[in-house]
Amino acid sequence: MQTTLTELLGIRFPIFLGGLQWISRASFVATVANAGGGAFLTAASFSSPDDLREEIRRTRALTSAPFGVNISMLPEAAPGELAMEFARVAAQEKIPFVETSGRLPTELIPLLKAADIRIIHKAAVIRHAQRAQEAGVDAVVIVGSEGGGHPGMEQVGTFVKLPAAVDALSIPVIAAGGICDRRGFLAASALGAKGVMMGTRWLATVECPVHPAVKQWIVDARITDTLLIQQSLRNPIRAINNAQARKVLALEEAGAGLPELLPFISGKLGRKALENGQLDEAILTAGQCAGLIHQILPVQEVIDQLTA
Repeated sequence: MQTTLTELLGIRFPIFLGGLQWISRASFVATVANAGGGAFLTAASFSSPDDLREEIRRTRALTSAPFGVNISMLPEAAPGELAMEFARVAAQEKIPFVETSGRLPTELIPLLKAADIRIIHKAAVIRHAQRAQEAGVDAVVIVGSEGGGHPGMEQVGTFVKLPAAVDALSIPVIAAGGICDRRGFLAASALGAKGVMMGTRWLATVECPVHPAVKQWIVDARITDTLLIQQSLRNPIRAINNAQARKVLALEEAGAGLPELLPFISGKLGRKALENGQLDEAILTAGQCAGLIHQILPVQEVIDQLTA
């Protein structure tokens, strides 16, 4: 199964594990890489560049397959010079590909290009993807509104946004949002995607390092069991419909601003809930395709089913 992306990145299959904060660490990333997928360590999970360097080396001890690093450009994920420091570590450690998200990684591109690192930029808006192409990235991920995490303000689904992006861009496009099985993979390919990126599907795998209650929630979920919060902040997040998300939504409807919302949307709460399974105590992201996932499978079986 060869595409321009598999050739560009040196991976077996154009199927990607997105940068899942707290989750995309050495063991899980190596598992996906060993199964032939493209996986990213999430830099924002680490408090310092040295911690990221150690995790890269742990991953290399578990796999000889290529893997990448995800670097968020959002201020809350990589404040100040931290994103640049993470990029320097990726360059020094000879990481073959990097995914960036948030604002355009203009200042990182010369450093990464000099180290012969392929750059993939994630965008929810086509004009932002076009700017990334003009800045010199090698591929883009286009995220539809079905996706968990940050699907953008446009609320346009993957299977409308994707062909529009393919028409507007000359570099490879990776589809994300609402894809969890072979049907979605084939549909994305038919619409011009050179690969797919998944998040929610990977959560419901045997090897995923989250509490079993998180995996069971996905298996039991309906396609209507997520909601969008933080639209009032113009930074929407698709999250599971739990007590915490409903509380945030009610605060937004009452006119609350960021200072009032911060105690409820903290990423630290999310990490704790992923570990202890207390799902109502934090904002936990998931895509609408949770309603299409009915089994907790080994990573290898997920990839085998997609590529059969």
